[in-house]
Formats: sequence, C-alpha cells, structure tokens
Amino acid sequence: MTDVLVQPSQTAIDELVAALPEGVVVTEAVLTDKYRFDRAADPDAGVPVAVVRAESTEQVQTALRWASEHRVAVVPRGAGTGLSGGSTALTGGIVVSTERMRAISVDPLSRVAVVQPGLLNAEVKQAAAQAGLWYPPDPSSFEICSIGGNIATNAGGLCCVKYGVTTDYVLALEVVLADGRALRLGGPRLKDSAGLSLTKLFVGSEGTLGIITEVTLRLMPPQHPPRTVVASFADTHAATEAIVAITSKLRPAMLEYMDRATVSAVEDNLRMGLDRSAAALLVAQTDTEGTTADRELAQIVAACEACGAGEVLATDDPAEGEAFTVARRQAIPSIEKKGKLLLEDVGVAVPRLPALVAGIEKIAAARSVVIALIAHAGDGNTHPLIVFDPADADAAARAQAAFGEVMDLAIELDGTITGEHGVGRLKQPWLQAQVGADVMDLSRRIKEAVDPLGIMNPGAVL
Repeated sequence: MTDVLVQPSQTAIDELVAALPEGVVVTEAVLTDKYRFDRAADPDAGVPVAVVRAESTEQVQTALRWASEHRVAVVPRGAGTGLSGGSTALTGGIVVSTERMRAISVDPLSRVAVVQPGLLNAEVKQAAAQAGLWYPPDPSSFEICSIGGNIATNAGGLCCVKYGVTTDYVLALEVVLADGRALRLGGPRLKDSAGLSLTKLFVGSEGTLGIITEVTLRLMPPQHPPRTVVASFADTHAATEAIVAITSKLRPAMLEYMDRATVSAVEDNLRMGLDRSAAALLVAQTDTEGTTADRELAQIVAACEACGAGEVLATDDPAEGEAFTVARRQAIPSIEKKGKLLLEDVGVAVPRLPALVAGIEKIAAARSVVIALIAHAGDGNTHPLIVFDPADADAAARAQAAFGEVMDLAIELDGTITGEHGVGRLKQPWLQAQVGADVMDLSRRIKEAVDPLGIMNPGAVL
C-alpha cells in the first residue's frame, strides 16, 4: 500500500477550501486543535492541515476526491468521544467531521429511523420515543456520543446483554469511499440476503474503509418498566460467580459490575449512599412482565444470595432503579477525577469472567497501579480503568505496562481486546495476537480493495 502521509501544498489546501462552501473547511490552529484528539487523548496526536466540517454527503465526496487526488490521509470523526484513539489526527492529513450532519426522520409504520451520523445517540432515542418506539443500543456516553461513531466502533452499552449491539439495529448505510463514490448498502427491509453482507462490513470498520453519511436504524417497541436488583459482595470472586449463575439461567435486561474503587469514586461524585465497604456491587434489571418478571427477579436475588451477597435490594420503582443506572453510567467520569486514565474494554465469555477479574487484580498489585473495574458483566465486557499521575514517569510506565498485560490476559482467556470501543491506534499492536496473521492478511487485502491508496484512517486498526 502506498505511503500516503504526504503534506499537501498550500495551493492544494486552497483548492479544498475553494471547493466547499465558506466555513466548511477550517485551517486555523485555534479551530482545528480540538479535532486532534478523541477522549483517549492519544499523546501521539498529529496536527491536521485542515478540518472539513461536512454538512452533506456531497461535501464528504468532494473532500475525499481531493484527498485521493493529492494522496492525503483522512481521519473521519464523529463527536470525538471515542476511547481508543480511532479519530486521532495525523500530521499533514485532514479530518472529516460529520458533527454537522444531523437530519433524522422516523417511520413509525416500518419502525425505522433514517439518521445522519452527527446526531447523538440520545437524540435518536428521543426521536424514537416521540413516535412511541425505542432505539436500544445505549453506551454509557449516550448523551454525548454520535450515531456515526457508534456505528464506526459497533458500540454496545448497558442493555446489550439482552438487546444486542449497534450492528443488530443497522439495516442500511450510505457510505462514501476513498475515491468519492457514494454507495447505498442494505435497505429498510428486515430480511435481505442479496449479495455479500457489505453493510455489516462497514459497521465497526472505524473509518478505515469509508465515511458513513446516512444510516437506517431498526427501532423497537418501548421497553417495559424494569425491575432492579442491587447486590453488594464482600469479595469480587463471589460477585463474578453470581454473574455466571445469573446468566446461566436467564438473560437480564442489564447486569452491571462495579468494584470498590469505582463505587467510592461514584459516591464521592454523586453522594447517593452507596456501600463503600463492598468489594463489588452488581446492578441487574429485568424488563419482562407479570409472573415472568416475578420469576426472573427471584432468580437474580437467589443467585446473588447463594453466592454470598451481603445485602440484596430488589425494587420495582423505576425512579429508584434509574438512580442506580445513573450511578453506573457515571463511573468513568467519576474515576476521571482521580487522575489520568488508560481505558480498556477487554471481554471474555461469561464463564471466564471470574478468571479475568482475578487476573486484572493481580496485574494491578504486581504493577502497583490502581485499576478500577467496571463491566457490562452480563456479556463479559469489562472496562479496566488504569489510574495514574502523568507527571510521574515511573507511574506512567507502570500504567502502560499494565495496559498491555490486561490485553494479553484477555487474549490468553480466548477473549477480545475490545468489546465495543474499537481497536483504534492504542490497541492496534495487540490485534494480530488475538485474530492471527491470516485474518490480518485478509483484512488488509479487503482494505486495499476498497481503499487502494490507503488514505482512510491510516494507522488505525490495521
């Protein structure tokens, strides 16, 4: 693949500015600087020569045709809330932001929403709710993350243990390829076996194959009011055994895990009376109805008690249940107040979750680092949050070492280095260890076929 990290001339940049409406392309450092990083704050972020704040598919096409002509690297970007360095800017390249592409229409009869990528996840949920429907995927950052970014990373969330992840709700895409062609893939049909599954190929591709400019999303009937169980445990092994016991019997609507460090940080932030003495806290929900809901709630409570829970609270009060859900969503912002974070999202099959949690605790002790652990426990997707002081070189080095060891551990347990955040640039060195050389070779050949010049998000994923 051709080396495309070519610094465009000022004349070429002027051509890009002239080719698009006034204000779409910005080149001043004071405006482009905020597009250099995503939430992972990759220290190796480069300085783009321009940011294209596209407002339409046609403007994205113009930008990519220009980039192909001049062989300039392109980093696609949504809301910038990514946690893996997937939208880290490259020096000499351009950033194409879809934040201004915010149209949405909802068809309540076919239960679909046609959405541009700049709309926030929360805004899609709100529009669906106004039509009496529901869009299930719910990343903890749903209030600030964009649908385009969700699709690029195949984002998950709290309710995904029962309702699936982003790809399960994507029916169709409009995608602009590196050469500027706009493709329409899929459609508003629930079943479609015509041709290769190209729609699925682009979901989770992290901007390495093209830029998504429109998506058709499947919507669902509204979720029934959930019932909530909150259980505290004196040790983390008991809590993870309870998770295995619960998921072996039923599929809860939510099953979340927070360790002591996380609970304390959230309590510092929210002051809601969480048990700081607990080694781990589980928050589970069932959204079935009638006697089925009674049975599921009883099964969750029984599993927690059988595994040694010290205190178990069961409630059918939606407001009380939502308060605990908010506490879980506030975990990362609360931990961020304790220091700089290296964030991971390694995952394993649920029966191996006890081994993963125990292994992460051993790594934290061996490296003398704080690793606050939260998890979408019902599907085995954990978020180890490594906290350190960036001004302390030794602490930073130990944190970085722990970061790699956690991913090595997940791979050893036949798990994954990313359940929902994406590979980006920060996890790319570990990808081959998970998927193998042959899969990497096939992946690169697919990228070369779609992006022969290699201009789309070089350095990310592959």
